[in-house]
Amino acid sequence: MRPQRKPIALTMGEPAGIAGEIVVKAWHSPDGGIVPPFVFLGDAGWLRAEAHALRSHVHIIEVQSTGEALERFAEGIPVLPLHLPERPVHGKPASANAPAVVASIRSAVELVQRGDAAAVVTNPIHKSTLYGAGFSFPGHTEFLADLCKAPGPIMMLTVDGLRVVPVTVHLSLSEAIKSLTTEAIVRAGRIVHAAMRRDMDIETPRLAVAALNPHAGESGAMGQEEQLIIAPAVAALRAEGIHADGPLPADTLFHPQARARHDAVLCMYHDQALIPLKTIDFHHGVNCTLGLPIVRTSPDHGTAFDIAGKGIADPSSLLAALRVADRMGAASGRTA
Repeated sequence: MRPQRKPIALTMGEPAGIAGEIVVKAWHSPDGGIVPPFVFLGDAGWLRAEAHALRSHVHIIEVQSTGEALERFAEGIPVLPLHLPERPVHGKPASANAPAVVASIRSAVELVQRGDAAAVVTNPIHKSTLYGAGFSFPGHTEFLADLCKAPGPIMMLTVDGLRVVPVTVHLSLSEAIKSLTTEAIVRAGRIVHAAMRRDMDIETPRLAVAALNPHAGESGAMGQEEQLIIAPAVAALRAEGIHADGPLPADTLFHPQARARHDAVLCMYHDQALIPLKTIDFHHGVNCTLGLPIVRTSPDHGTAFDIAGKGIADPSSLLAALRVADRMGAASGRTA
């Protein structure tokens, strides 16, 4: 394990899902790779029960600080304890446990803001359960933005060899097209450019900007969005000194040679970004939140209630999220 002076703050996530299982499995590093040191913010007794169900002999170690967590990570999983008032049952989220889930996220952010942790990695949450307990944010990203006082962060999904950023996210296709603007594309490009320089050690990021319509609109024969919305955004980014190419036909943007020409792709809607990424590497996708003053990543999957407690959850995406957070923290100097 390479030297690192600050661990990653790993949140509890929804305890009725697969979070406990993948945390235990991740510590064991089933792929044989390095696991960046992390401290788990959650219920130690529950995590012990998860480890016991998996027949894992990992020690669950309650600690008082991130410094102690770093010192003891090789011995087992260090936990900054947060009590769950109700015993979790796999597949059955309990609203009584929602405040502890929220507190775990809040505490992780505070650790990074104080300089005690290098990054936040969030385990999946069950949003409807949190809503029932008074959680007022659409999801993780909006809550993190509020905690960090950061206006409008954006989502980047990454696997080895591909980074994608959906300019519009959880909207129907018709609504995504209606809401697409030059300003939104320019803003996404600026945030991606700055984050890649700061957190990914890429001095001159190369951005590809995907077209919306087939064949990039064929000079207006298949749609006007390229000419009226996307091309002006590319021109504006270039005028600011940002390396941006486009609008580029999406059907030729994701083969290996095309991916090698760019460091990230700005996509116009959700599936334009997510389909190629999940086709290339379904199990190792990582969600990175850009535009925050902290590093935050998460596995690119949900709570998986259908397989919770069965011992078959794959920790690959969590491992990838920890490793990406570690690299981003190191590039930005947050690990020191």
